[in-house]
Amino acid sequence: MRKRINFITSLSNEIEIDYYPPQRNQNSPFIIISHGFKGFKDWGFFPFTAEYLASKGFNVLTFNFSHNGVGKNSNEFNELEKFEKNTISLEVSELNEIINACKKGIFSGWKPQSIGILGHSRGAGISIIAAAINENLNSICCWAPIAKFDRYSERQKSEWRNQGYFEVLNTRTNQIMRMSVDILNDIEVNKNDKLNIEKAVKSLKVPFLIIHGEQDLTVPIKESELIFECADKKTAKFEKIEATGHTFDIVHPFSGSNKKFDKILNLTADFFTNSLNLT
Repeated sequence: MRKRINFITSLSNEIEIDYYPPQRNQNSPFIIISHGFKGFKDWGFFPFTAEYLASKGFNVLTFNFSHNGVGKNSNEFNELEKFEKNTISLEVSELNEIINACKKGIFSGWKPQSIGILGHSRGAGISIIAAAINENLNSICCWAPIAKFDRYSERQKSEWRNQGYFEVLNTRTNQIMRMSVDILNDIEVNKNDKLNIEKAVKSLKVPFLIIHGEQDLTVPIKESELIFECADKKTAKFEKIEATGHTFDIVHPFSGSNKKFDKILNLTADFFTNSLNLT
């Protein structure tokens, strides 16, 4: 049974967290799940994944970044003004605060011996940046990770600056979602340093699993191939999943798993069992 936690960050932003305790030994490792762009903790496969990993013996946390656009106790994008003001650096800082709070035992009442992180899409990129700088993380698994945050053409950037915002369509809800120039500035100022995913991958010192669908049209599999090229092959592993795309044929609202996603869950659980020393 999941437990709802409201976590206040150092910047006084509220983050909604769901805690899924394990079905056996509660003193087991933690896994923190990080959603991607236009994502949220209750989208599609995230609750199912959290319940699956909890059934395998892990403590699991899912959460909404404070400015992802989804309001408290909601599954809808009803805080678009926050979405507009979001930045990559803000998400990195929030993830790091959650990791550190987890290590201190704030969510569970005890200090876990090991913590892993599972990120999807942009959330995987955020997770890589965090894993490179946070000593409290013991392993990382990325589903369909992006290789860079700078994903916009020069023409798009020019129009973005001229009008003061950039609009994206949420094809599921048909909402037009704006992003301010702040996120563009954040990406451009930091793309060669603290928000450089390739650079972060090269500095990773923990076990690293990449999983990507070969038919991903949203984030092409070549981005995972590039990440893997940068990774330490002694600690990194890359799994390609045939005939599936960015969300592995899972939809929202969740309507059930499939053989390919079951394989991904098994690969992920086995990876964390070994890398986090689950007993």
